[in-house]
Amino acid sequence: MNFHRDIYSELDTRLSQGSKLIQVIVGPRQVGKTTLVKQLFQSKLRLGVYHTADAILSNGAQWLESIYNEAQLMQKQSDLPVVLAIDEIQKIFNWSEIIKKLVDQDKFNDDQSIQLILLGSSHWLLQKGLSESLAGRFEQWNLRHWTYQELKTAFNLTPEEYVFFGAYPGTFEFYHDEDRWRSYVRNALIETVITKDVLLMHRIEKPALLRSLFELGIQYSGQILSYTQVLGQMQEAKNTTTLSHYLDLLQQAGLLCGLQKFAIDKARQRSSSPKWQVMNNALVSSLGVETFSEAQINLKSWGRKVESAIGAHLLSYQKEDLKLFYWNESNAEVDFVIQWKDKYVGLEVKISKDKVSGLHRFANQFKPYKIYQLSEEGLSWQKLIGMDPRELF
Repeated sequence: MNFHRDIYSELDTRLSQGSKLIQVIVGPRQVGKTTLVKQLFQSKLRLGVYHTADAILSNGAQWLESIYNEAQLMQKQSDLPVVLAIDEIQKIFNWSEIIKKLVDQDKFNDDQSIQLILLGSSHWLLQKGLSESLAGRFEQWNLRHWTYQELKTAFNLTPEEYVFFGAYPGTFEFYHDEDRWRSYVRNALIETVITKDVLLMHRIEKPALLRSLFELGIQYSGQILSYTQVLGQMQEAKNTTTLSHYLDLLQQAGLLCGLQKFAIDKARQRSSSPKWQVMNNALVSSLGVETFSEAQINLKSWGRKVESAIGAHLLSYQKEDLKLFYWNESNAEVDFVIQWKDKYVGLEVKISKDKVSGLHRFANQFKPYKIYQLSEEGLSWQKLIGMDPRELF
């Protein structure tokens, strides 16, 4: 059963054609990077070797050179191409320079090169190494959180379970025991990502502030909250620049982001207050106290969870040509504005009856390609999370 099917197919083709470019797979923890590599290794057309740098504490350069040489030796002894996959590559100090030296040395000596796959969960560090040392030598593949359709296929998940339990595939063996599920998400996912992928890999002057920002952003997922308002709730926060930087790190870790306000003027987009949005709805429920059954009783609270889940769903499809915004003006608001190429649509999530839609004003002002207001009679939220958002155009 293949997930991230498009990327799997493209990667399989690249390897089968003997591409010498380094294949770089980037994505948050537990989105299936390692599983994708295992699927590629099932092919009888190649030999796969997998190593992880997650526990390498010292002599990283020697370890990296050693496993590379071992794979190269296998290549000389085999009739099949050898693919070496190295996970959590960003944990190795100066990894990009080491890889560059090994690859360039092979090229200079006319050696039969192995094929390289590098995997990492720290987007910023990988980008830094790739741009500084390996420019022109790699292709990058960005893996995002699982979609509802993938989860439904794998675990027979209902739309309501997706809203509450989110989209970490490794957690679903626990979701019938909600206390265990909540503990796993908090300790094995949130704590691991913040500790290993953010605090240890970046210079953070105020770790407590970053954690507070994360918890506040989770609490306000789906709501607009300016950095000035955040400053008022956090005594240790000194300026909005630090908050913006920390939010950027949380986004790179696949946890939390701030959607920009839709505007024709790009400068106005960048200066807008962010709409806080989790990238996986498991983060919302795991830090709350409501059970799955209790969460669906309060219609207003459930509506916020549904809106947050829709935002996470749309983010899982976001690419260069597909971008996500919100819009508001005075008392009018549109929950999501989806831009695909040069067209955009307005999308309003209306679960509770007391919510006022801003679609009419938005349509008059911007003349979007299409507008949608979710309803049980027409396009329901349940149908929407089962769709590729490009189908809305």
